Amino acid sequence: MTTGKRLTKYALTYKKIIITALLMLTISVVTDLAGPFIAKNIIDQHILGIEGTWYETNNSSRAVEYEGKFYKREKYISQSEKKGKPIRILQVGARFVFINQEIQFDGKRKVKEGKLYIRKDKRTEGYPVKVLSGSQLLAFYQPEIPIIFKLLLLYFGLLLISAFFQYGERFFLQKSANRIIQSMREEVFRQIQCLPIKYFDNLPAGKVVARITNDTEAIRELYVTVLATFFTSTIYITGIYAALFILNVKLAAICLLLLPILYVWTLIYRKYASKYNRMIRSRNSDINAVLNESIQGMSIIQAFNQEGATKKEFEKLNHEHFTYQNKLLSLNSLTSHNLVGILRNLTFTAFIWYFGVQALNPANMISLGMLYAFVDYINRLFQPVQGIVNQLANLEQALVAGERVFKLLDEPGVNVSKEQIPRFKGNVIFEHVSFGYKDDEYVLKNIDFEAEQGQTIALVGHTGSGKSSVMNLLFRFYDCQKGKILIDGKDIKTIPRQTLRNHMGIVLQDPYLFTGTIASNVSLNDPTITRERVEKALKDVGAEKVFKNLEEGFDEPVIEKGSTLSSGQRQLISFARALAFNPAILILDEATSSIDTETEAIIQEAMHVLKNGRTTFIIAHRLSTIRNADQILVLDRGVIVEKGTHDELMSSKGKYYQMYQLQQGGTNQAG
Repeated sequence: MTTGKRLTKYALTYKKIIITALLMLTISVVTDLAGPFIAKNIIDQHILGIEGTWYETNNSSRAVEYEGKFYKREKYISQSEKKGKPIRILQVGARFVFINQEIQFDGKRKVKEGKLYIRKDKRTEGYPVKVLSGSQLLAFYQPEIPIIFKLLLLYFGLLLISAFFQYGERFFLQKSANRIIQSMREEVFRQIQCLPIKYFDNLPAGKVVARITNDTEAIRELYVTVLATFFTSTIYITGIYAALFILNVKLAAICLLLLPILYVWTLIYRKYASKYNRMIRSRNSDINAVLNESIQGMSIIQAFNQEGATKKEFEKLNHEHFTYQNKLLSLNSLTSHNLVGILRNLTFTAFIWYFGVQALNPANMISLGMLYAFVDYINRLFQPVQGIVNQLANLEQALVAGERVFKLLDEPGVNVSKEQIPRFKGNVIFEHVSFGYKDDEYVLKNIDFEAEQGQTIALVGHTGSGKSSVMNLLFRFYDCQKGKILIDGKDIKTIPRQTLRNHMGIVLQDPYLFTGTIASNVSLNDPTITRERVEKALKDVGAEKVFKNLEEGFDEPVIEKGSTLSSGQRQLISFARALAFNPAILILDEATSSIDTETEAIIQEAMHVLKNGRTTFIIAHRLSTIRNADQILVLDRGVIVEKGTHDELMSSKGKYYQMYQLQQGGTNQAG
């Protein structure tokens, strides 16, 4: 399905609101476009209509008195009323003259020595006339003034109706647009939560944020501005062409040439604008990524004096963004006012030519009201045309942004499961597990071990040996390519990820804290975690001693990432968080490596109490912290090279022994 069709599908979710808006728009357009017809009627029938045939009458109703006699326009004489002698009132230059008879034909007019001469082709006729004064002329207009006033009120009333429905149309279109974008952002956010961890390995956070904020905002412009303009313009153009065909078929047909010109120009524009917009959106994401990374790592940037290098990287991306923006600006400049100006001039040239030819034949001359209506409609025609052309840039931006958003939505994810299963006992078995982050590049090779309920399993090894990968597989952040992992005899691949993690807890080396309080970071605002349970977890890990001097205690505010807290305090909160959820399997990923000795002693003391009945995995950096582990697994380049208790491994004097001696030696030397 194309991006355009998918965006349309989103719009159809609120089709009732959009249809209501379009109906209001149609009413607005019809009432607005009725104006020139009313103006034409006022000019032709009531202002220039004075030149029609008048008849002498005895009925003074709607009649005009002139030199003791009453005269009435033909259109106001009823069938039962007797017509008298016909007369004419004609305009010659700036003057109006009274002719006490009907004229033979009309043509070029000229007044000389009290006579009106009318010339047509080679014929000339003369008529005695009287020039009307201003008051006399006004008297002849007097029957038209009430009707003109009523028509003006109707014109003004239609304008008010048009304005009201135009407001309603814009309100409902923007309301539907805001709802569509709200729904889309929620769907994108849900999708991000469903994506596997590996998706984020190569995608900076700034780029993901750009998809949710900048790209969806560009799509919002599509629904709020672009589609509103396109709908409005299409209905206006249709209405204007309908009015033009009613007035004059030939000229309306000439104006139809605008549509293929506009269509071809749109195709040319989109060919180049699409390319430029893709580069602009891409660079915008790159800029967001650099900004996010720079802000997160500002302490490192300043500590290592890398401000200059970071600035150059940002300026390079910013310059590329600027370059493509300028290219798009040049393209937009060619299409907006320039294109519309060319089309307007071509149309008016055809308009002048057509009416010039018509004027050569007096019999085919059109009325001033018709001329006014055509000029008004042609002027109105170019407003929606310019609106469409000016929105082509926003249309392309929205389509490119939509393509990027849908690409994210199309990524294979896993639906969040609400399935509940009984709490694990905690028996874990790895059966010949092999795993690689990339195909055929295994970081774990034939891992085989068993952890029984309540045991503490320690994983040790040099950096890159595969310790964290074992935990990633157990949590199903990734799935192994070979072998299988069993919990209580059940393959974890058959258990939904969220269901699996309901009974597992993890404490990372660098814990992540959210904006809120100490207590909210322990419960993560889970309604099933009571305040009492939060406080018990904090007390069990010894946090009460560490946080006792805080003014608000466990309700002390925590800002993003807990940057105002020490690493030991953050780790205690993270540890309490894991315990509050009462996991059957607890994973400590080098949880004590960045903690001072006093805090470590507090955690170690709590662990002895809490690990009963809970299977605990410890990724250890300091080997002294795992001496009491039930089983120690020594990994080297993805392979378990040794396993056993501390005493067993020390007595075998293998790799573990060497590592332990090296650490102890370093400690003693440092002492």
